[in-house]
Amino acid sequence: MFWLSHHHPDEFNRTYRLGGLRVCARCLGTYPVLMATLVGLFIARAPLGWPWDVPAVLLLTLPALVDWAVGRFRPASGSNAVRTATGVLLGMALGRSLYVHVQRPLPGVLLAQAALVTAVALPVILATYRKPRPD
Repeated sequence: MFWLSHHHPDEFNRTYRLGGLRVCARCLGTYPVLMATLVGLFIARAPLGWPWDVPAVLLLTLPALVDWAVGRFRPASGSNAVRTATGVLLGMALGRSLYVHVQRPLPGVLLAQAALVTAVALPVILATYRKPRPD
């Protein structure tokens, strides 16, 4: 089931096997934490602006970006424990930026996060672009 793991068989080292399914190690950390963060912030009625929002969200996003980028250049590197841990941090960052976004569309924190992701991902994708995988 592709929606649980967006990795092809040659990247199954980046997944956990749960029953008969493959689940992306980073996504397993990201999405549950993102949802828990969103719910927690709404329950707490957290303020929409904290002075440290942008630096905190960027610092929490950066480890996942770095780990992902290294993995693009060296596919056999890294561990699932690190991927899951960086996913947890990313989930916290996304939870905070999305919490603000759903109440005040396109806040600075979300735009800064998107700029960081683009600034890292675009050059890495272009530098590591490969021909399509054979089916």
